[in-house]
Amino acid sequence: MHDSTAAPSLSRGAARRVSDLLPTFPWDRLEPYKATASAHPDGIVDLSVGTPVDSVPELVQAALSAAADSPGYPTVWGTPALRDALVGWTERRLGASGLTHHHVLPLVGSKELVASLPTQLGLGPGDRVAYPRLAYPTYEVGARLARADYVVYDDPWELDPAGLKLLWLNSPSNPTGRVLTAAELRRTVAWAREHGVLVVSDECYLELGWDAEPVSVLHPDVCGGSYDGLVAVHSLSKRSNLAGYRAAFLAGDPAVLGELLEIRKHSGLMVPAPVQAATVAALADTAHVAEQRERYARRRSALRGALEAYGFRIEHSEASLYLWATRDEPCWDTVADLAKHGVLVAPGEFYGEAGAQFVRVAFTATDERVRAAVQRLGG
Repeated sequence: MHDSTAAPSLSRGAARRVSDLLPTFPWDRLEPYKATASAHPDGIVDLSVGTPVDSVPELVQAALSAAADSPGYPTVWGTPALRDALVGWTERRLGASGLTHHHVLPLVGSKELVASLPTQLGLGPGDRVAYPRLAYPTYEVGARLARADYVVYDDPWELDPAGLKLLWLNSPSNPTGRVLTAAELRRTVAWAREHGVLVVSDECYLELGWDAEPVSVLHPDVCGGSYDGLVAVHSLSKRSNLAGYRAAFLAGDPAVLGELLEIRKHSGLMVPAPVQAATVAALADTAHVAEQRERYARRRSALRGALEAYGFRIEHSEASLYLWATRDEPCWDTVADLAKHGVLVAPGEFYGEAGAQFVRVAFTATDERVRAAVQRLGG
């Protein structure tokens, strides 16, 4: 007989068992500083999360609207038109060649993939996941959810390969903006192949190189024309202001992607049909990407100058949407000081212990808010 009084207790217990695997959600810790910044007479300048604020390109909105009457279920693999678009963009932009539909796979945003990939790959206790010492925290979350072990690295080829099943690369880096050279990527790929380690390269900021030109792990100078053991992650959130659409994709080893496709079919991880149509339109156009880059370049230049004048040193930051800044003091002291000026930034500690004296400053705010930040910092 069903005992309705026991169900809530059991449900909460099951949820706790999973959530107990995870660290405290980092952004919750920023709330007191957000309150301080919000109290500024001219309002908050939020440079913390890095969410796009500029409009979705009109041609993308039009494609979404035209596909709005989509009553049926979409497919996990996407329409043939979407797969054509993913293949075409990957070949044009990344320099890959010889791709087929089996080399690409759409995603419901890239974060769901990062958080669930170790589980989808069947990793568990005794398996190891590696990611950069300063990194997007969801790499660790994915390993924790799979109950796999995790390890950080400075140079991946110096890792102990025993039990290592998944190696995350991130170039351009979040949070530092560092770009790995083709030689560094090539050395990593060779090492991983020698030891049978799957390489997944998070390249979501590849379109946003400033002082360096990012290269994909799928470029022939890196992979030698073979995609064995290599997968690249790409997103339209940054290049096309589509964070709200949850539009992303994988490209690379068809054996890996084929396995993920089968698993994702059972999970119902389907990109909505209107978003698929919008993705096709976005990937076919480069004009809006160039326009958005110009906006970000202006904001980056203004904020960098203001931060340096205020006493900050900027490290790396040669690509991506962030400035990696330090005054050689505890990051929370920096966050508190800037919050008093109504400017909210992310503490470097969110991205690993090595970021304890840094802050990550996003330049995704509007032109007006960036000007306000510059003025408040004495610019």
